[in-house]
Amino acid sequence: MYLLRTAIRDYAWGSATLLAELQGRVPTGRPEAELWMGAHPGSPAGAVPAGDPQADPVPLHELLAADPERHLGEAARFGRLPYLVKLLAAGRPLSIQAHPTLDQARAGFAAEEAAGVPASAPHRNYKDDNHKPEMVVGLTPFAALCGFRSAADAGTSFSRLAAVLAENPELPEDTGRPEDTGNDAGRSGPADTPALAVAGYAERLLGSGDGDDPAAEGAAIESVFCELLDPAGNWASGTWVAAVVAALAKAPRVLDEDLNLATAVGIAEHYPQDPGVLVSVLLHRLDLAPGQAIHLPAGNVHAYLYGLGVEVMAASDNVLRGGLTPKHVDIPELREVVAFESVPVPYCTPVSDGAGHLVFRPPFEEFEVERLDLPAAEGRTLTARGPVIAVCTAGRVRISAGPDTAELAPGESVFLGADEPAASVHGGEGAGAGTLFAVTLP
Repeated sequence: MYLLRTAIRDYAWGSATLLAELQGRVPTGRPEAELWMGAHPGSPAGAVPAGDPQADPVPLHELLAADPERHLGEAARFGRLPYLVKLLAAGRPLSIQAHPTLDQARAGFAAEEAAGVPASAPHRNYKDDNHKPEMVVGLTPFAALCGFRSAADAGTSFSRLAAVLAENPELPEDTGRPEDTGNDAGRSGPADTPALAVAGYAERLLGSGDGDDPAAEGAAIESVFCELLDPAGNWASGTWVAAVVAALAKAPRVLDEDLNLATAVGIAEHYPQDPGVLVSVLLHRLDLAPGQAIHLPAGNVHAYLYGLGVEVMAASDNVLRGGLTPKHVDIPELREVVAFESVPVPYCTPVSDGAGHLVFRPPFEEFEVERLDLPAAEGRTLTARGPVIAVCTAGRVRISAGPDTAELAPGESVFLGADEPAASVHGGEGAGAGTLFAVTLP
């Protein structure tokens, strides 16, 4: 068993307080976004033998590479530790994004490697050759955008927005598009005002049917999505976005009636001129209570808005962005990756044995997630199919495997190789309530 030494990544969207509160320490005053527990070379954890906690850490990916059969067992078929575990603390919205399928990731990575695109190039789409299905379990109230709503629901929101804009004659007319890039993806023709554009989106979405023609519905969603993000379109300058948000802010009754429009206004506080503010209207807005989870397959468009959660994903850093970001947005590649279809919210409901033990089984082959709550789960043996990463998220938890024992405080974690004895979980110092999340193969 190895203790994991982890570092916190300070992305600008990170919360200044959530991870500090979890760990019971004074906040640094800086954004603290993600604590990575895994072997991804982008930020590998350091591994220290539990029996020698003062030893120098060895990067986990180097430890695994030295003896993959021993440490990974059946997971060696993936050629890597197949999952990455994070504590994610969002203080403001992350970028709207989607992840490729495995075939898309392999092809995209190979193409960019062959073209000589530097790994650090800001326009690079594929950082590795793996896909990134993921799930998140809320530790606090956790808000997200996740998957396309039905065209009828999204069209109703755009119709409400069009009515608000029609009552604001001071809205700007055509702002002048940025210099044409030759990318006409999704554009259906110019609109002289944001009011006309939004009314057109409402008509397009509502006219695609009530779900009886999925192809027509998907085509309508795709056209609106791409037109909003078109770098040569009217929304790109930000003037129309700001004007629309200003008009909505003067319509509190509409915001009370429409959660998606209210969410758009809230997002605009952080991204006041980003077209992703309007893209959010196409997506489900959901609020997870602590303990609730969602899973996100390839092609699902999503964005986390705020909250602290345990995030588990296939070991990849491939992200195609679609708004709420100053980073590269590649519309043609995004259109290839995104699944333009209306889907229900992909909740991941755990299986419970009623004794402080829950198992989340998303439809992915790389991982499943156990949650053990003490004292009910006292003495429970962890499921271990292949390697395990376990992290404490509340109280203190003692984990024992053979001669090794480690006591974990919130935010602390361990790695157990596939060849190690089954680990059991007990209450730590004080023997009060405690929570441990453990990730292994399904």
